[in-house]
Amino acid sequence: MIKMGMLLGGRYEILEKIGTGGMSDVYKAMDQKLNRNVAVKVLKQEFSENANFVSKFLVEAQAAAGLMHPNIVNVYDVGEENDIHYIVMELVEGITLKKYIEKKGRLSYKEAVSIAIQVAMGIEAAHNNHIIHRDIKPQNIIISGEGKVKVTDFGIAKAATSNTVTSNVMGSVHYTSPEQARGGYSDEKSDVYSLGITLFEMLTGRVPFDGDTTVAIAIKHIQEPMPSPRDFVEEIPVSVEQIVLKCCQKTVSRRYQSMGELIDDLKQALVHPDEDFVQVVNPDGTGATRFVVEPEYVEEEGYEEEYGEEEGEYEEEEAEEEAEEEESIRFRTSSMSRGGHTGTMKLRTGRVPQELLEQEEMEEEENNKTEKVTLSLIVIVGLIILILIVYMIFRILGFFESPGSGVFGGSSIVEESSEDTGQVTMVAVVGEDVDTVTARLRALGLEVAKQYEESDSVSAGIVISADVSVGTILNAGDTVTLTVSAGKEGVVIEDVTGLSMDEAVALLQQQGFTVSTSESYSDTVEKGYVISQNPEGGQTVSKGSAVTVRVSAGSDDSTVRVPSLIGLPLGNCEEELAAVGLSLGTVSETYSDTVEEDLVCEQQYGEGSYVERGTTVDVTVSLGATPASYRYQASIEAPTAEEAPQYESGDTVQIALISDSGKTLYSASVTEFPVSISISGITSASGKIIMTYTYDEVVTQATESSAAVTEKKTASFERAVTFTEE
Repeated sequence: MIKMGMLLGGRYEILEKIGTGGMSDVYKAMDQKLNRNVAVKVLKQEFSENANFVSKFLVEAQAAAGLMHPNIVNVYDVGEENDIHYIVMELVEGITLKKYIEKKGRLSYKEAVSIAIQVAMGIEAAHNNHIIHRDIKPQNIIISGEGKVKVTDFGIAKAATSNTVTSNVMGSVHYTSPEQARGGYSDEKSDVYSLGITLFEMLTGRVPFDGDTTVAIAIKHIQEPMPSPRDFVEEIPVSVEQIVLKCCQKTVSRRYQSMGELIDDLKQALVHPDEDFVQVVNPDGTGATRFVVEPEYVEEEGYEEEYGEEEGEYEEEEAEEEAEEEESIRFRTSSMSRGGHTGTMKLRTGRVPQELLEQEEMEEEENNKTEKVTLSLIVIVGLIILILIVYMIFRILGFFESPGSGVFGGSSIVEESSEDTGQVTMVAVVGEDVDTVTARLRALGLEVAKQYEESDSVSAGIVISADVSVGTILNAGDTVTLTVSAGKEGVVIEDVTGLSMDEAVALLQQQGFTVSTSESYSDTVEKGYVISQNPEGGQTVSKGSAVTVRVSAGSDDSTVRVPSLIGLPLGNCEEELAAVGLSLGTVSETYSDTVEEDLVCEQQYGEGSYVERGTTVDVTVSLGATPASYRYQASIEAPTAEEAPQYESGDTVQIALISDSGKTLYSASVTEFPVSISISGITSASGKIIMTYTYDEVVTQATESSAAVTEKKTASFERAVTFTEE
């Protein structure tokens, strides 16, 4: 069990839980070895106990660890400790694309396409390394505080789809490709389909296929035609619409065949959004009926035995075929949800699968769809005409003259019909949650302004009053100002990310804050809109506090953002810089107490700063921890008789102080003692003093006829010394 403060792998200190998913929990941790924050994804217990799953997971996670790309959440390490299986990843401070969509409702086509380009670039890098994600969805895409888009969970997806389906299957099935829903072979084009569904959701704020069960949703992916995003948002350009539809073709060969092709069209859509340049290749262009066997069926066991000997026995009713297909999918999904092996899926026994008659069925389905649409249009037109006639009769009779009268019950029709009358009635808001009130008033067509005040009696976030009384008749578009409690301790700051600069500044100033702005380039946030704020939205701060808002200056191809190089080996720095159009400059060395030896500890330009493309970036590499420093302060006494029997006072003595590392710290010739020494900055803890002196040794004794003969001799001795740490 994971506990806060525990150490995984002898280096990753668990700090806090930051997320949870179907297969794993995610924790923020400190890598004590490299002194950086990381994300640690820990497999849940039910998966850790499955040896087959763990084996596949480790293989795929290790493969993903080889990926290095700015649009991929990098995997640093994979490990196991006491039956806890985990992977260590880059920590990205931000929110998932799913939450971002929920927060904004839907994205502009420019922002959606820009995000899709970055996602596709990350997936393309994985495909180039023969790694297929198989679980592309907004929940697995993270947008950092700087607007950088990163794809995560490479590796887990393949291990999951090849062994079991998690409790999170309901979230994944909305984005799964038809071939994955059938349980068959999937490849790079499956990721293309899932990215198309994700782009659809960014543009419309909803998924194209939904249902009460995973089976119902899976069947829709296989059988129902893909709706156009323009059915829900008319202003989506035609090129973007066609890109989504090409990504989400049922037939694999009709989709984009690579992420590179998709990226080219997405970039062209930003430049020429209203041009119809997307080409959908028809594999059956000859017009003749062709039986196509997709790769998944070639690989399934028993294909030849099941189908090879029974050609010609394909005259069953279509309704029976669809029922059997639904049952097959239901069986597969059910077994997958229980964690069992999917086995081999047969769409039906003794006949060609429905996919082999795809051409004829698509034509019949199109005819049925046309008939239904025609009938629906007739009914809708008839109802509209009937409503208009009734409305005109009541108008003539005077039922709509005043808001409080008429057969529809007075104020309720005014409150719900701003499109007809252009007026709304103010509703009660005092005592309710401000977010609920805001949503309700905006649904009525009113604008909402907020001002906060501290209150000892009303909880934070609750409406204290409004500047418009209940029952007041307002015009659609009028502004209602709400006074909201900030609680006892301060004001809850509004989250203004994604708003225009003017809107953000006005809203924050309305709350009583002092606002300053800064600009930075962004490839994902439209020019003039807020990228981030400090303090972040949702925090409670003192009224009058300073708030800094960072606003997008748009994208700039001539400048690039400098990546973080701290903690990386020198070779990896070159790869990181080259990936964004920069190069490595001068390399120097220094001691570092925080960064391990041979890793980068300093970089010329800070992470996230913008520089011209092609700029060289100087780095400094760590020599390891700064060595300890010692000092030696002493008074050296003259040699003793035991040390130097031949020494006589006044003789010349050569003194040398040498550290254990062999460095000479002091050297001098003296004739008088004691000698005072004071040296600092020594890198060794101990050393020795070597004293060398010269004396006369009698070679021949003196006689009556001659003097004694002497020779100069040299002698040395050592004294061990210990230095004091500074």
